[in-house]
Parts: sequence; C-alpha cells; structure tokens
Amino acid sequence: MAPHKITQPWRELSGINNWEALLDPLHPDLRQHIINYGELSQAVYDAFNDEEASQFTGAPRYGRHDFFDKVCLTAGRAYRYRVTKFVYATAGVEMQGGFILRSGRKEWRLKESNWMGYVAVATDEGKAAVGRRDVVVAWRGTVRPLEWVSDLQSVLVPAGDIVGGRLWDGGDEPRVYLGWKSIYTTENAESPFNKKSARDQVLKEIRRLIDLYRDEEVSITLTGHSLGAALAAICSMDIVAHGYNKPTGHPDRSAPVTAIVFASPHVGDAAFKKAFDYLAPDLRLLRITNSPDLVPRYPLLGYTEVGAELVIDAQKSKFMKSPGGPEGWHSLEAYMHGVAGTQGSNGEFKLVVDRDIALLNKYMDAVKDECMIPISWWVEKNKGMAQGKDGHWRLEDHEEDDDDVFMDMLLHDM
Repeated sequence: MAPHKITQPWRELSGINNWEALLDPLHPDLRQHIINYGELSQAVYDAFNDEEASQFTGAPRYGRHDFFDKVCLTAGRAYRYRVTKFVYATAGVEMQGGFILRSGRKEWRLKESNWMGYVAVATDEGKAAVGRRDVVVAWRGTVRPLEWVSDLQSVLVPAGDIVGGRLWDGGDEPRVYLGWKSIYTTENAESPFNKKSARDQVLKEIRRLIDLYRDEEVSITLTGHSLGAALAAICSMDIVAHGYNKPTGHPDRSAPVTAIVFASPHVGDAAFKKAFDYLAPDLRLLRITNSPDLVPRYPLLGYTEVGAELVIDAQKSKFMKSPGGPEGWHSLEAYMHGVAGTQGSNGEFKLVVDRDIALLNKYMDAVKDECMIPISWWVEKNKGMAQGKDGHWRLEDHEEDDDDVFMDMLLHDM
C-alpha cells in the first residue's frame, strides 16, 4: 500500500483556521491526518503489557529504538517518527481498575506506576513527507474499557497551576476533573518511574526537543483516546500557557500546538474553556466523537466542551456488526474506521481511506462473521513465553531500554 500523499498545507490540517470547511465534508487529507494520530495513540495500547503474571505488568513491551516497527506502524506510512521518551503516570486519588495494573509478582518493578504514553519526533523522512518537524505526545486510555464510567464523579478542582495565572487573574480560576489532573500531576517517591510526575516528564522532553530543533519549522501535536484524550487536552494547554512551545531565549517564536483527541470525556469548566480559547491560534483542539459512544457525555454537570468537534457514526459501516455495544462504540479502532468512511452527518458510510477492516477485531468481536477475521487477534506470540537454550520456558515480555528511568534503576540495583 503506497503512502497517502498529503497536499493540504499542514497548518490548516493542524487547525490554524479551526478546520473551517474541512470537517463536513471531511477533507481526504484531514482524514489521513486524524487517523495518523489515532494510530500513534493506539500504539500505546498495542505495546502495553497487561499480563498480570509478569513482573512488567503496566510497562511497555518494546524498547524505543524499534518501537514503531514492533507495533506495525512503519509500512505504507508517510508519517515517520522515533520515540524519544516513555512517560509513566500514577494517581493521588483512587481510580477505577484499568488505569493502574499491578502484578502479583513480589518483585514487581513499577510499584504504583504504569506506562501512560510517549513523546516522539518526526524523522528526517517523516519531516520531508509532512512538511515540518512534528513533535508528538501520545497518551493511552484505560486498558479495561469503560470500567471507570460507572463511578465517575464530577469533582472539579482548581487548575491555575496548569493554566497559568495570567489567563484568569481577576476572574474565576479554571477547574478540571480531579481524576485527570491527579494522573497528570502526581508524583510518588515510592515509584522509580514517578519520582517526577507525568507532567514533568513530558514538559522536560518538550523543552529539550523544541530547543534541539530551534532552527527548523516545528509543530507539537498531542493525541489520546478516552482518559488519554483528557490528558492530551490538559497537557496541550499546559505547554502553551507556560511557553514550552517556544525555544529557550526566543519568546517571539512559537510552535503551534494541536490536540487531536478521540472519545474525550469532559475535562474542565467554563473558565477552563475561556482560558483555552485565549491561547489561540497557538493552541487548537479537535475532538472526534462516535455518536453512539457514551464516554464523551461524562461527567454530566458543570463542564464545558473545548475545541472543534467531528462527529462520526462507525455503526453505519457495512463491515461492523449491528447494533454493537459500549465496548465497540468506544473502541479507538472503531473511531479510526469511522473517520476513514464517514460522509458527514447526513451521509452514508463509504470507506474512502484504505484502512484494513481487520484492525477492528484487534481486541474484540466487531467485524461481521462473513469477513472471516479472527476475534481479538492482537496477541503477543506465545503470550511472551520463550524457550531458553536449556529447554525451559520463561516469560520474556519486556525489552530493556536505555531510557533514563531504567538506567537509574539498574545503577541503583548494582
């Protein structure tokens, strides 16, 4: 499959004009643009180790050096990246199961943290294809879908530390949902991976990359699904509000920051939206919502949407079982399938992007039986069990990486 050739100016695809005249009908280049970032978020799910028998439960299975090869995001793609930083998160409040996974092994290394996403940057080849050096922050959602929906509480907490005082001085302090802020900002001295919060990890890496590529045309794009969508919205605002999109010593030069998010729950209140809008045009956000999905409607009270919205209905697809259910409606793969085929609010479904329907069945039973796609086919070979030279089988489901966290742990253990 040949890579899709992007002809639309990248700034327009990234929302410089708030996606005016590109959403309905959905522009072919914008379809591919959105799907690209959905795939980068999906990669976190695909590489996440949720095997509870493993001492690496909650960690990435693969190292950074060949990460995109391992999650099958190299062939047929114009968008090419390399991962520069893995990001880990914990929470200071009790969250529903599915965010923090804990191994039953006593030597479990992640303690109270899980791998939450990564920072990546476009390779030279990727830069040539898409027109700029794109820095990406990709977040995952809960790995056990919808477990937190039944217990959502609409608790709003002050977010002035993230938003920045100048954006609300004299007005109401912006507030965001407690759970999302807790995951983003919590540190845990007991966890080798969260001595610094997810926020600090991301901002430090963004600063390094923006300074490294100060002489190039740079964009910053955040993406996430579900919980990850909420984190992307908060983090994108944090980056712009505190000038992390500007090279050190150059306050007059800024990289545009765009969040492209899927199945986003509500994030903040009206004051949060006001502050978000104030940061345009440096900051833009596009929410993709699958109309049957329940998650984008929660929490119910006290929240205000930010950014532009693209509404799809993946259930119109002739390839998907009907009527489906909450898991299928919320699936990121279903969202990307919907983007590939939506023909607008009043149109039928036509798959105009060559995106394999087999991907819909990665983790569920969504594709009609006559398509003959195995159910939940995305699995690690032999569930990570590997035979050694002595003939015994051992669980080898994690690649050691030269990430600074791992190196610090290794040195500490020596």
